[in-house]
Amino acid sequence: MTERVLQEPTLLVLTALADAPRHGYAIAQEVKSLSGDRVVLRTGTLYGALDRLLKDGLIDVHREEVVDGRARKVYALAPLGRERLAAEAERMAATAREASRRLGITRAGGTVTET
Repeated sequence: MTERVLQEPTLLVLTALADAPRHGYAIAQEVKSLSGDRVVLRTGTLYGALDRLLKDGLIDVHREEVVDGRARKVYALAPLGRERLAAEAERMAATAREASRRLGITRAGGTVTET
């Protein structure tokens, strides 16, 4: 049985954690940036997703800290999350290559041209 395709918000959260651990607000800001401002995660949606990703073993709590008297968790991509994100990136790249092939689009010198 194959894994389900990751939904865009989940993919973006995992991508946001791929290069560095981040706390919730930083994850939300990174997701917004990665998506070109298309995806804005509300607080409840973000923390629901983080709880699910923790339960699924895709992310870990990297550390807990207190900032301005408030507890804050910093999340990191778990090894399983890194594997899942890499597999999803490859799946998406393969689909994009096939779409480009069928459209007759080639990359010459870094530019996209139709053949």
